[in-house]
Parts: sequence; structure tokens; C-alpha cells
Amino acid sequence: MKFADKAVVVTGAASGIGAACAAYFKAAGAHVIGVDRNAVPGNGVDQFVQADLSDPASIAAAAARIERADALCNIAGLPPTRGTVPVLQVNFTGLRLFTEALLPRLNNGAAIVNLASLAGFGWHQDAAQALALLEVRQPEDVPAFCASHGVDDARAYFLSKEALVVWTLQCRWRWRERGIRMNAVSPGPVETPIHQDFLKTLGERAEEDMRLMERAGRPADIAPLVAFLCSDESAWIRGANIPCDGGMEAHVLSGIHRLG
Repeated sequence: MKFADKAVVVTGAASGIGAACAAYFKAAGAHVIGVDRNAVPGNGVDQFVQADLSDPASIAAAAARIERADALCNIAGLPPTRGTVPVLQVNFTGLRLFTEALLPRLNNGAAIVNLASLAGFGWHQDAAQALALLEVRQPEDVPAFCASHGVDDARAYFLSKEALVVWTLQCRWRWRERGIRMNAVSPGPVETPIHQDFLKTLGERAEEDMRLMERAGRPADIAPLVAFLCSDESAWIRGANIPCDGGMEAHVLSGIHRLG
């Protein structure tokens, strides 16, 4: 895959999967614009844009600093230990606000890739709550939503990813007249700076998952798939949520349907 003469925006570019994606795009010749609350180390990106995705003013200011782009990779996210409201604000409402603010600056034919998660697997069972979150347009409205829906810290992370998957499905043809497409990638457990936060929150469930897996994923396992979904070669993939999890989704599905 070649990205020469293309500009790619990567949120969460300072660490983890975001940093791996930024490095992958740079190696492929892209002009990489990194968006993060923290500074990107060294020469990890060609342009750094600071942004707090829980703050609408910061989101608008960040989008205004980006002239044009051919791809947007929404990688930034918070783990469950960061609290109910911040998790939903950053992982979904802020992510969507930033995407919508950047749409006028995306070139026709651009690609948008959202980093969902295996945690969003149950979206179809909790679609009503995910759809209710989609009605929350501003980060400041998240506390009232959490109170009215009884969302706690552990549920917030799962819900944020379920809503992200549902939104991706909804947007399959939303900008078809401009050739802009949206897809999602759902990793399983990945060794990043926030990996221990997930293990701490999910407890025995996470430990059981790790026993079943050959190994935890690495950021370098995820970056090539994100890049592919931003490439011209994937132009016919729209509204898809693709697992990249070492087989965990297949394992869960096999158990549900007794496939052995």
C-alpha cells in the first residue's frame, strides 16, 4: 500500500495503536497529522495538533488547523478505569464531533476508520442503549445520559464501542455522493499502555480471555488493517466492522452457536 501525496489524520497518535498507525502511514509515504492531548514523541508525525476530545471547543480548534485530508483514523480512546463520563465523551461523543468537524476538510473519496473493540461485540443485544447514546450530541450531555440509563464505569467502555459499531453501520452510505466511506476495526486485547487498565477492570473475564489466546495483540498487528481500510484497494468495503483479535470473536461466536 502506498500513500504518497496523501494526508492521513490519526487521533491518539502519541502512543499505542495510534502511534503504530502513524508510523505505518509515514513509512508508506503519507503526510501524517497526529491529533492527541499529549505531544507526539520525536518525529512520529509531520504535523501535531493538540486536542482534548472531551471538549467541543478544543475539537473545533483542532479541526480548523487541518487543511485537507484523505483519511481519518479515529484511534484515540480511554480505558474503563478513567471513569464513566470521560470514557463516553472521548470514545464516542467527542470522536463523532471531531469526525463531523473534519468532514468539510476531507477530500472526496476519503476513508474514515474507527477503532472499535471486541468489547462492542454485543451491540445487537444492546442496540436500544447504543441508539440512545447516538442521540447525545454534545459531551456535556453525557452525565445526564449516564444517570438516566444507569451506566457505570465498566458498562461505559462496552457501550462506547457498541455505539461506535452502530454508528459505523449507519454511516455506510451517508457520504456516498462524495465517495467518503466509513469502516471499523475491532481489536481484541492489545499490549498498549492502557492494557493493564482493561485487565484491572474486567478481572476474571479478561484473565480467561488471555488464557485462551496464543498471545495478546500488538499495535503492529492492528496498523496494517487500519491502513488497508484507508487505501484505494479497499474502496468497496463500506460500513464493515472487521475483527482483528487473534480469533477471539470466532471463539465467542462458536460458543454461542455451538459450532465446536
